[in-house]
Amino acid sequence: MKLLGTVLAVQVLLGLVLVALVATDSGPFGGDEADGAASEAARPNVDDFDGPAAWKLLREQVELGPRPAGSAASRKLARRLRKLVPNGRFDAVPGGLRNVVGTIPGRQPGYVVLGAHYDTKDIPGFVGANDGAGSTALAVGVARTLHRPRHTVKVILFDGEESPRGTPDRLFANRGLRGSKVAAVRYRDARAMVLVDFVADKQLRIGREGYSSPELWSKLRASARAAGVGSHFPRATQGPIEDDHLPFLEQGVQAIDLIDFDFPCWHRLCDNLSAVSERSLDASGEAVLRLLASL
Repeated sequence: MKLLGTVLAVQVLLGLVLVALVATDSGPFGGDEADGAASEAARPNVDDFDGPAAWKLLREQVELGPRPAGSAASRKLARRLRKLVPNGRFDAVPGGLRNVVGTIPGRQPGYVVLGAHYDTKDIPGFVGANDGAGSTALAVGVARTLHRPRHTVKVILFDGEESPRGTPDRLFANRGLRGSKVAAVRYRDARAMVLVDFVADKQLRIGREGYSSPELWSKLRASARAAGVGSHFPRATQGPIEDDHLPFLEQGVQAIDLIDFDFPCWHRLCDNLSAVSERSLDASGEAVLRLLASL
């Protein structure tokens, strides 16, 4: 009987330890279905982000066709985006380009930046459903949903993220990221910067990008779990990626990049409507909206 009592006591203790690990997201099970492959089956348990409206805007951009920086289609889109974001205006970027900037006033001093790029890679026939349209649609959707967040949110839609046609990959950081280089200097006092990039692909699974702030990424994952979409944001870490958050990091702003770089249609003509999902876009939107409301 004494041995049995000891065994039972050990089992109870192990059970309590397991409960604590799961509750704090420290145990082997993760608490968010996080390490299994994310699928389209995951649905948010909240409905704050307007997924159908964001999906409509994604489709509108794709219907414009290729939208490389400085093109007539890109400039037409910029005018449309300026009208859609609250307090929209243009910020000049060298080379005749322009960022679109919206502002959602907050209740407390200070501001955070939500960024996305609206240009597409200058490849004939490339419409960038995920690489450009999806993230732009998410950023606009968040801007139109947020009301009196804790801190002011600057929504910046970058022009000229992609480098000009013919630029070698090794020169991307030097000749690309044109809009974010300008914005990072102007908004270097930001409390944080959240960049969205590949956020609408069908098999959405976004691990922490290598340059992204671990602390801020943890807050994103917590927001995703609270919204019921944690399976799309596992504990995995992917390699560092040169993207529009780098100029902000260089200015000392903590930043993260939401980018599913396993996306098989990166800079390929198959990055069209068949490669993206309204459900994925909605899941990303719910997570980002909840994060920004908490910062």
